[in-house]
Amino acid sequence: MELLLASAVGVLTAAGVYLVLRLRTFPVIVGTAFLSYAVNVFLFASGRLTMNKAPVLQEGVADYTDPLPQALVLTAIVISFGMTAVVVMVALGAFLSSQDDHIDDQPAEAEDGKGTAP
Repeated sequence: MELLLASAVGVLTAAGVYLVLRLRTFPVIVGTAFLSYAVNVFLFASGRLTMNKAPVLQEGVADYTDPLPQALVLTAIVISFGMTAVVVMVALGAFLSSQDDHIDDQPAEAEDGKGTAP
C-alpha cells in the first residue's frame, strides 16, 4: 500500500512539474492542479492509513485514526479549487485580451523566425 501511495505521489509530482514547464496557460493550470493533488495525497498518507479504527477518541478506545491530516486535506482541496477557479479566470481574461495563450514574453510570430524579436 505504501509503494502504491509513494508511486502515486511521484507520478502526480512528475506530471505536474512537466506541465508547469510548458509555455501555454492551460497545461500550467492542470500542472498546478496535479501538484496540489500530489500534496493532498502526501498529507493524507502522513496520517498513517489505518483500517477499522475509530475516527475520534472515545471511551474505551485505545487506538484511533488521527483526524488532523484529513482536516488539512479537506481544507487544501477547498482552497485549491478556489485558487484554480481564480487562475482560470485570469488566464481566460489574458487570452481574450491578447488572443494568445503563450506564457513567455516573446510574441508568437517571433518564435518561428519570420518576425522580429523585440
